[in-house]
Amino acid sequence: MKIQVFNNYSLLPHNTFGLNLKAATFIEYASVDDLKAYIAKGMLEPPFLHIGQGSNLLFLKDYEGTILHSAIQGIEVTGEDERFVSVRVGAGVSWDDFVDYCVKQGWYGVENLSLIPGEVGASAVQNIGAYGVEVSDLIAAVETVTAEGEERMFGVAECEYSYRNSIFKRTEMKSHFVTYVHFRLSKQECYHLEYGNIRKYLEATPHYDLATVRKAIVDIRKSKLPDPEVLGNAGSFFVNPMISKAQFDELSKQYPEMPCYDMGNDLIKVPAGWLIEQCGWKGQTMGKAGVYEKQALVLVNRGGATADDIVALSNSIIKSVHDKFGIDIHPEVNFVG
Repeated sequence: MKIQVFNNYSLLPHNTFGLNLKAATFIEYASVDDLKAYIAKGMLEPPFLHIGQGSNLLFLKDYEGTILHSAIQGIEVTGEDERFVSVRVGAGVSWDDFVDYCVKQGWYGVENLSLIPGEVGASAVQNIGAYGVEVSDLIAAVETVTAEGEERMFGVAECEYSYRNSIFKRTEMKSHFVTYVHFRLSKQECYHLEYGNIRKYLEATPHYDLATVRKAIVDIRKSKLPDPEVLGNAGSFFVNPMISKAQFDELSKQYPEMPCYDMGNDLIKVPAGWLIEQCGWKGQTMGKAGVYEKQALVLVNRGGATADDIVALSNSIIKSVHDKFGIDIHPEVNFVG
């Protein structure tokens, strides 16, 4: 497949909120050479935005510029020893397909990230995470092509990963398009089962393996999160806030049941979903947008919602949490426009 160019293109397949907005131009490429050849023709002019599956985006209006999307496929072993395997993965590979492949190969590390929607390239931008694992724990390097057509590889340290953040989320880095991601995975048995209710799920299965753990994660996620094809959503809408230990100690006097995770450096992470639920938002609807009845961290399109509906709901929730707890929460979803 060469470069495909579409005009007045519906973004419905590229945002999991199910908003039928459009891009003036949509470009899909299947190789680095094709992307570089297109750039060399001088046809890429701002504004432009490189996206994955759109599972972490909220388009606020039609995009008047160019949307680029990588369809680069492939999972290639680039190194291997008795303990580890290194793989190079195309940015357009479905994230969960990659997880499934790793599990079937007997490679440990990504299984806790099962069923997270999106593509491999976006995983490296967003630093996706779940159940005690962040993808940055497994990334070795990220390959990009710049808007000037130059190839640039970032070592993991250069990616400046932190909680749901990376150098690629900065405004000045939007001209770097992720093409491949390099992972370093373990060939020796190792699991992360301490987070959430994974161990409780596995109690009935004393002898578990990678496939069992993946199934546990998939079942747990399905029990808590809506299918975007049935109910439009972008997964966790808000980032779990970090507060000082002093602020947490003060709040815990009033809310002794407040869950928390000690992150070190005098910082405590508080689940945003718990805060939102305490404010009475779980299962509530505003306009045609709502808060999912099984997980308060998820905002949903109940059918026909606009971006304005979702933003208004988000702003109301943010205000409620601040008024009740004095804690500021922020969207994990990226607003475009």
